[in-house]
Amino acid sequence: MALVLRKIGRKEPPESKKKELEYLSSLIQGKKYVLFADLYSLPTKQLQIIKKQLRDKAIFRVSKKNLIFMALEKAGLKRETIEGHLKSGVMLIFTDVNPFKISLILDRLKVPAPAKAGLPAPKDIVIPEGDTGIRPGPMISVFGKLRIPYEVRKGSIYVKKDTVVAKKGQIISPELASLLQQLNIQPFEVGINLIAAWDKSIFIPGDLLHIDIESFKDEVIRAEREAINLSEEIAYFEVPEALTSAILLAERELTQVLQSSAIAIDKESAEVSIITAANEAEAVIVLLGDNAKSLGIETKRIEAKQKIEEKKEEAKKEEEEKEESKEVDIGEGLSGLFGM
Repeated sequence: MALVLRKIGRKEPPESKKKELEYLSSLIQGKKYVLFADLYSLPTKQLQIIKKQLRDKAIFRVSKKNLIFMALEKAGLKRETIEGHLKSGVMLIFTDVNPFKISLILDRLKVPAPAKAGLPAPKDIVIPEGDTGIRPGPMISVFGKLRIPYEVRKGSIYVKKDTVVAKKGQIISPELASLLQQLNIQPFEVGINLIAAWDKSIFIPGDLLHIDIESFKDEVIRAEREAINLSEEIAYFEVPEALTSAILLAERELTQVLQSSAIAIDKESAEVSIITAANEAEAVIVLLGDNAKSLGIETKRIEAKQKIEEKKEEAKKEEEEKEESKEVDIGEGLSGLFGM
């Protein structure tokens, strides 16, 4: 009877699987984040380079899916949450570093790779305008099939304009893959692709982990600009930029008021008022034409200009005298200091 029970009962898992499950559970408990990476078509050499770069930041572990699911469920992540994301070989990355930072590091470590027939294009693939270096012959039919505008120049095929030969997601044909290799165009990237991340409470899909730094920077700059504009509109002067802008705006408006009312509160505003008045008088004289001379306005304008020029000369002389007196004072101070 005991023999029969042993045969129909559940088989005891091997000791190696027990130890692996315990190790996975300890890593999950010991680190803040669990990252899931796709190992599809990742060369061993590239994986070693990545591991070396993240040696002090992360622990990498490849294990069987069932053991991974068991360890995650034990830690609180339901199997159905992650199962749909793990389609091929999976590697777990255990780390205390923010997953978004790890994602940026992994993206920088990716290297270009040649196109492979049968795979979807990772992005729009463009054949650039210019000499391909390919001699005409059988390849002419390939260019025609791919609808690439070309002509023969000096014994080689010349592409007339930049041409999109595959849209993102479109399956790459054998002809296109061969042509891209001949042109040394490598549209693919080899590296670790993050599938998802988990921080023991929130599950983050992989597409949300990849950040475009440049567009993110532009968004931050735009948000800052909009915040400053809003601060100016509601007079919220806790924002220093809003206060500075408001002061400059008030200064410009005050200057305009002084100019329009010809009020002089200092030397600069007086000069502005005089110049404005002179310009307005000049405009009136132009409108009067020949009548300006008969009214004597032309003579008065010349006299006014002469007086303005005299005032400017006097002011210039005064400034020069002040500068000379300063130089004398400095010279005397230096003589006293050095006992000369």
